[in-house]
Amino acid sequence: MQFDNHAVGQTIRNLRKAKGISQDVLSGFAGIARTHLSMIENGTKQANFETIWKIASALEMRPSELVAKIEETIEGQE
Repeated sequence: MQFDNHAVGQTIRNLRKAKGISQDVLSGFAGIARTHLSMIENGTKQANFETIWKIASALEMRPSELVAKIEETIEGQE
């Protein structure tokens, strides 16, 4: 399995939209800039583990659950 920034962003975007929240709201809950979240969702910025942890918490899930969802997205693209 190959790491893919776009799969990370796509997964986060899909989870955010499924919860019906905006980038402004999610970034506020996660304590990161909205522009940073936007770049992650667009696949142009790689999120470090601390940022993944913050985003997962803001999405009310464990970081391991978020990583598993990202893996599912990557596997679906192969």
